[in-house]
Amino acid sequence: MVSDGDGGQPFRCLTAAVESLHHKCYDLSDLVARRAEWRRRGQRVVFTNGCFDLLHPGHVTYLHQARALGDVLIVALNSDRSVRELKGPARPILTAAERCQVMAALAAVDAVTVFDAPTPLPVIEQLIPDVLVKGGDWPIEQIVGREIVEAHGGAVYSLPFVPGVSTTDIIDRILSRQGVLVRPRP
Repeated sequence: MVSDGDGGQPFRCLTAAVESLHHKCYDLSDLVARRAEWRRRGQRVVFTNGCFDLLHPGHVTYLHQARALGDVLIVALNSDRSVRELKGPARPILTAAERCQVMAALAAVDAVTVFDAPTPLPVIEQLIPDVLVKGGDWPIEQIVGREIVEAHGGAVYSLPFVPGVSTTDIIDRILSRQGVLVRPRP
């Protein structure tokens, strides 16, 4: 462990590292300004969204594939209220602030924002990404914002889904190991 002699150096380093993650977490107005800067630089911006409740290998693979499609990757996270509406009252497991911090820690991710609308359409309308990406469980014609991105000359992709790995699967695995009967999913 590195120390500056007063015992505080490691903690200052850790605090600075955690604070630096928050620089990737934007409110939408700040992110729109940042997007304009990336556009001026000619950088290709990739956008995706989701709950990303418990980060797992499927998410990591997906985010690396998304990032490979451009120079900058923006991830829009569903708000806690939105996750509850989509996934049920027991979710999210991690709060939006916690999910933002985890997402910001990934090297593949350049910016994170949280949206509270039923879909990310208002965010997409303001950012106009060059590339819009969702997981393979979303057919391209059902990806929200596709028309906007394509109308501005952008591309839309549905990336391969990693089977057998999902947040729900992880929760079920934990519960079954604790002896809790897990209901079969439809």
